[in-house]
Amino acid sequence: MKVTDMTEGTLAGIRVLDFGRYIAAPYCASLLGALGAEVIRVEPPEGNDDRFVMPVSPEAGAMYLHVNRNKRSLPIDLRHPRATEVTHRLVRNADVVIANMVPKTLAKVGLDYEALRRLKHDIILTNITAYGEGGPQRDSIGFDGTGQAMSGAIHLSGWEDQPFRAAVSYVDYGTALASAFATLAAIHEHSRTGRGQEVQTSLLSTALTMMNPILIEEASGQRSRTPIGNRSPIAGPSDIFATSDGWIIVQVIGQQMFERWTLIVGAPHLLDDPRFADDIGRGEHGAVLSAFMKDWCRGRSSAECLATLRSARIPCSPILSPAEALAEPQNRENGFLDWESGAGLAQQLPFLLPFRMAGDLPASNAAPALGQGAREVLRGAGFSNMEVDALRDDGVISLAEEPARARSLAG
Repeated sequence: MKVTDMTEGTLAGIRVLDFGRYIAAPYCASLLGALGAEVIRVEPPEGNDDRFVMPVSPEAGAMYLHVNRNKRSLPIDLRHPRATEVTHRLVRNADVVIANMVPKTLAKVGLDYEALRRLKHDIILTNITAYGEGGPQRDSIGFDGTGQAMSGAIHLSGWEDQPFRAAVSYVDYGTALASAFATLAAIHEHSRTGRGQEVQTSLLSTALTMMNPILIEEASGQRSRTPIGNRSPIAGPSDIFATSDGWIIVQVIGQQMFERWTLIVGAPHLLDDPRFADDIGRGEHGAVLSAFMKDWCRGRSSAECLATLRSARIPCSPILSPAEALAEPQNRENGFLDWESGAGLAQQLPFLLPFRMAGDLPASNAAPALGQGAREVLRGAGFSNMEVDALRDDGVISLAEEPARARSLAG
C-alpha cells in the first residue's frame, strides 16, 4: 500500500472530517484527499454498512474501496456519552466537515452549521441531502434511484410500458463532483476572507440539473418527451444496433455527418426527404433512420461496421461488457486504470480518478481498514496516548490494532 505524504498537494494542510455514507459524500471527500487534504472518515466502531456493498473480500466491498481512498478511519460510537468530547475536539482541529444527513438528523448529532460555528467560527460544512434543505421531503432519505425518478429521467428511459433506471449511480457521482467543486470554492473563499460557510447540495438538485434542457423544453410548451428506448430525441440516427457478432452504438449529429452517413448505408435519397432536413426532424423521425441502420448492420461484424463508420468520422463504439471494458486498449493505454492492491486482497484492482493535472498529484492511499490511522488522528487533535487508550477501553472508539470482528463475505 502506498503511503501518502500529507505535505504534498494543492490542498496540503486542509483537514476534512468525513461523516458521509455510501457514495456522494464519501467520494466528495476522497476527491479532496486526492488533492492532498487530510481526510478522516468517521464511522461506527463495527464499521458502517457501506463498507460491505458489492463485497470483494471479507473486509470490504468494491464501492467502499473506490470512494474512500485517501483517508484515515476513526471509528466512534456517537451514542457514547464521551463521544461529544471527541467530536468537538476534532471539529476544532478541522477545516471542513462533510456529511450526508437530513437536516433533522444533522441537528440531532450536533453537526448542523450553527452548532459547528460555535465550535469553530470559520468552519466549512458541506452537507449533501437526498431532496434538499426544504420542501415536504426535506427529512426523507433517498438514494441515486430516487433522484433519477424525481427528476423525470426514469420516465424517459426504456419504453412506455416499462421505464428503466440507469444501472450506474450517475446521480450519486455527479453530486459528489458538484460537492467537491463547491467545497473547493468555499476553501478558496476562506483563504481570501477567513470566513467559513455552509455548502448545500442534493441528489435531487443534481438529477434536475442533468435534466435541465429537457425541463426547459417541457416548460416552454414546445414538446413533451416520451420514452423511445435507446434512440436520441434530438438527432438521428442515434441508437444501438445489433451486428452479426455483437452490438454497437452510432450517433449521427449535424448535417455534414448525416450526409456522410447516407452514403454509407446507400440511401442518399434521404437528403431530399423533408422529415430529415435538420437534427430535430431526424430525432423526431429517428425510428425510420434506425431501420436503415439496422438493415445495414445486419450481416456485418462489429469490427467491419466500426471501421467503415470511423473512416467516415461518425461517432461509434462497441457495446462492451465490464470485462471487455477492462481489456479495451483505449482504456488501458491511456492510463485511466491504475491497478493497485488493497483491503488484504492478493490481486490488483483498477482505480480511477476523473481528472489529471499538469503537476504530480500526491501518491494515493487505498481505502483504510477499520480504525487505520485512528490513533494518529486523535493525537493530532491533542489527545495523549493514555487518553486514546482510555477512549478505546471505555468503548468510545476502536483502533486498527484491535479491529471489530470482520463480517463474512456472505454477510
